[in-house]
This record gives sequence, C-alpha cells and structure tokens, in this order.
Amino acid sequence: NEYKSYLSMASTMTDERKDGPPKKSREDYKKQKELDEARKSGLEPAEQDEFGCDINPHIPQYIKDSPWYLQMQGPTLTHQRIQPDTVKTFDGVEKKYLKGVTSKISTKFRKGACTNCGAMTHTRKDCLERPRKVGAKWSGKDFAPDELIPDTRNLDFEGKRDRWIGYDATAHNELLEEHSKVEKVKQQLKAESLNENLTKRKPTESKSDSSDNEEEQEEDEYRYAENADMPGTKFDNKKRQTVRNLRIREDTAKYLLNLDINSAYYDPKSRSMRDNPLKDVAHKKPSELSFTGENFVRSTGQVKEITKLQLFAWEAADRGTNIHLQAEPTKAALVHQAYLERKDVFKKDVSNSIIEKYGGKEHLDAPPKELLLGASEEYVEYSRTGKVIKGQEKIIPRSKYEEDVHVYGHTTVYGSYWEKGQWGYKCCGALQKAAYCTGSASRTGADVPQMPHSSRDKDEEDVLDRSRSLMEIHQEKMVAERKRKKEKIEEERENPLAREERLKKILKQLDERAEEEKKLGNDERKRDYNSMTDAAMPTEEEMEAYRLRKHMAHDPMSSFSKT
Repeated sequence: NEYKSYLSMASTMTDERKDGPPKKSREDYKKQKELDEARKSGLEPAEQDEFGCDINPHIPQYIKDSPWYLQMQGPTLTHQRIQPDTVKTFDGVEKKYLKGVTSKISTKFRKGACTNCGAMTHTRKDCLERPRKVGAKWSGKDFAPDELIPDTRNLDFEGKRDRWIGYDATAHNELLEEHSKVEKVKQQLKAESLNENLTKRKPTESKSDSSDNEEEQEEDEYRYAENADMPGTKFDNKKRQTVRNLRIREDTAKYLLNLDINSAYYDPKSRSMRDNPLKDVAHKKPSELSFTGENFVRSTGQVKEITKLQLFAWEAADRGTNIHLQAEPTKAALVHQAYLERKDVFKKDVSNSIIEKYGGKEHLDAPPKELLLGASEEYVEYSRTGKVIKGQEKIIPRSKYEEDVHVYGHTTVYGSYWEKGQWGYKCCGALQKAAYCTGSASRTGADVPQMPHSSRDKDEEDVLDRSRSLMEIHQEKMVAERKRKKEKIEEERENPLAREERLKKILKQLDERAEEEKKLGNDERKRDYNSMTDAAMPTEEEMEAYRLRKHMAHDPMSSFSKT
C-alpha cells in the first residue's frame, strides 16, 4: 500500500511539471549561455521584467528563475520581493477608541452579570465597586452601567508599549482654557484692588519724591528677594522646590568639632556621628552645644513606641501568632492596641476582685505619700542647737504595732532587760513575761538577778535624764563615744601584750572546741534549740579570732593556709 501511494504521488508531480517551462535542448542551452555572457559584458541589452525594469545580468540563475509552481511568464524578480498578502498591517496611533461606561443602565438583573453591581462586562471577582451588603442581584436596584470594552487592536511592538496610545490631544486644550480663565480672573481682581486703593487714598496725603523713591526701592528689593538664592540652596520660584546642593559655609563639619583621635567616630559613608564629640567639654552643658551626636534620634519621637511594638510582635510570633511588623504594620498595631486594652481590663478585674474579697478600698483613695509626708503650711522655728523655739516639733511616725503598752504594773516593756540569754523587764528585772512588777527594790534581792550597767549605759542615762534638745543629746553622745575610744586606745598602748595573750587564748579555745566537735561528730546544724542560752556579747578579741579562723571561699590561697 505504501508503494502504491508513492507511485501515485510521483505521477501527480510529473503531471504538474508538464505545465512548467519546456525543457531546453543542448543547442538552446548553449545559445542562452552565450547570450548571458554577452549581457554581462554589455554587448547585449539586459532583460526586463513585466514592469519594464532591467534585471541585473550578474544575478545568479537560481535567484533569477522563479519556482515552477508559480507559473510565471517571462523573466521576473517578483518572487524575490515581499508579497503584499504576507505583510502584517498594524493599527496606527491616530486610531481612537472609546473609554469609560455606557449611558444605558439596566433596570433588572441579567443572567451572567456581576452579582455585586449588576454590570454585564465583568464578574463579581473582578468588580471594583465596594462590596455591597445586599448585591444588585438580590436587591434589584442601583444597577451600575456597563463599561466600554475597546476593540482588540492590532498593535506592533512599539504600539503595545506606547503610554500615550488612545490619548485625545483635544483634552489638553480644555485644561489650557481653564488656566487662561483663572489668569484672567486674577488680573481682574488685581486691577479692582488697585483701583480701590487709589480711590481710598486722600488728596491731602502727599509725600515727597524722596519718600516715594524709597518705597519703590523697598518694593523692588522685596520683589527680587523671592528670586534670590539663599546661601547653599537653589530655589526655583516657579516649581516651588528648594534643593540643598552645598552646605552653608558658616557651618562646621561634624568631624572638625573635635580633632582628637579618640573622640566620637565619624562614618564617612553615611555621614553620621552617633556619639557626642564634645562630651568632654566640662564648662558647657549639653543644651548649650550646637551638636550633641545623633543618638538622640533613637530615644525621641515614636522610636520607643515602635520598639515596644517590635518586641510585642516577636513575643507574639514565639507564641504562635502570625504577626510581622514590617510585612503587616497596621495589623500589628491593632493587635498590640487590643492587647493593651485587654491587659488594662484584666488588671482592673483582678484588683476589683481582691477588693471585694478582702476590702480596703478606702486605702486606695488616700492621697499619695509625697503629699502626706511632704511640705506643709505648719511653721516651725529651730535654734542653732536644734531646739524648737516656735511651733510644734515634727511628730515621729509610729509603727503599725502597739507601743509603750505597760502590763502587770510594769513601767517598761518586756524586752528592755537582757540577762544570760533571756529577756525581761528593766523596771524590776523580772525574766518571766507574765510576772507582776515588784518594784525597783526587788532588784537588790539575792533571788532576782542584777542587770549589769556599763559605763556607756550610765552615760546614756545621765544624758537622757537631762531635759536637753535632740541636737545637744546627740553631741554629748558623740563626745562620750570619742572619750571611750580614746581611753581604750591608750589602755592598749600601755599594755599591748595583754591583748595578744587574750587573742591567743581565744584561738586556742576555738581549736580545742573544733577538735572536740570533730571527735564527737557534732554538727552545728544539729545542736539543741536553747543550747546557747549562756552566750554573751562577743568581745573584740573573740571577733578577731573568728575572722582569723573564718574560711574565705573566694580567696584562692585559702586552701594553702595552715590555720
């Protein structure tokens, strides 16, 4: 079958070639060759096509001969030229098309129209109108007109990218006419204002020629001052734009304010100096300096709010909320605002619930402590020694606990007396809290322990017994303290060996006690509760021995010490 189809195709091709140019004999071919050589040499005239134009004899024959299927009669080069049927034609720029919407508006919904506005030229997905609460399909009113869809234009490469394609130049004439009308109205108003000024001017108001000339000069100065350039700026009066092309020559560059190498760093790429170059200037305040660095920008304006918002966005993102400050700034701001409102409401609810449960609302309504403990209008005058001359002395604030409450006939409180690790009453020396007061006479008995009085207590009692001012009492206390210290220093100077012997004795006792505890395995944390009732106030020698034996964990040489 394939062989038969090949034979039929070959037969059809031979039949078609029969209609082509006849086959030349050898003699005809030789004559044609000689004629072509003569035409090339200029002995014979050149061939002419159907339009009467000469054909260049130097053109190769494979170009000059037309295909057999075109059935061309005579010599021609038409088959080498662009055929008008194959040329693509494009629409020109001058072709106009309508834009906008039609004047016809539908009164009922049409099938296939936009369900939102009712226009037939687009769908709800492509509708540019605000989404209605009830679409035109269901409301049956307020149908939008159809848009004018331009015809498909056949444009070339440049036409598809022409921004002014379809522009109507007559629209610009309307704009020019509007501007010309505005200018005419301005000129009329100016002329009317000049006429009013001339009519209002009194004839008696005559000025000299010199004053008129001065006013004209001032007006000229003001007139030309608008077009003048400020130093370092270029101002275009027509465009109303100011361009900073050069810095003012009176300004000092940032890097020239302080020539010290260790001063603030200047970044030449961004032209910024973040630190203050003049912070070492002692005789000037920061407010008096012309430039204090550019770090103030980071703590002024809305920088703090944006920083808080950024921290909130990061924390929300860590908890799984999809918030990004740079991608969705409006969403982040709204979420942050809602969070702050909820936080305030939650705090108020918690405080209200606590007040309802425990009470105490009257304490919240009290004035602040600054007003309670601050300045007042009470006048008080003091002497040089601190004694009150006029007015009432300031009342010392009392604690919330009851003070100076004397029970069982005592004149002092429990805890004002100390003896062998036990507290008692100072008035009678009783060590039991529920004991009745027997008076100061009972303190001389053998069964009642005596309260030891040091020289310091005696001095304090002597000072307090006197009716002196607070300043005098304080000064006498300081004098007595200095006197005691001086006596102690003199005593140590006279007999320094006695203090060293006492210190050695105490150290030896500490070592013996440590060895006993080590043998018995006694732990300080496991001792009895009231095992140190006979303890007394440690002396200076005991405190020094304790410091010598104390293990210093932070000391790197503590492990090498012998003690």
